[in-house]
Amino acid sequence: MRYSTQIKPISYVKSHAAELLDRITEEREPIIITQNGEARAVLVDVMSYERMQETAALLKVLTLADKEIETGATVSAEKVMAEYGMRSTRAR
Repeated sequence: MRYSTQIKPISYVKSHAAELLDRITEEREPIIITQNGEARAVLVDVMSYERMQETAALLKVLTLADKEIETGATVSAEKVMAEYGMRSTRAR
């Protein structure tokens, strides 16, 4: 992605909002909105935003899992399977 073509001043966004919404929906590329020459916001389509939120949530879960592993707060797969009445299918 070439960010140079994705940077728009807020005045452009105000006067071309519908066009930009169509563009981000079709291209799935964010638009960086500037104000007084500084990046201030990013305009993304809903699907991309939802994917980013899901990715962030998964990363949080993985971080929590890593912390639990570091502290030894884990349970073996065999113990979990036994608790639910399951047998391991792993080769022994």
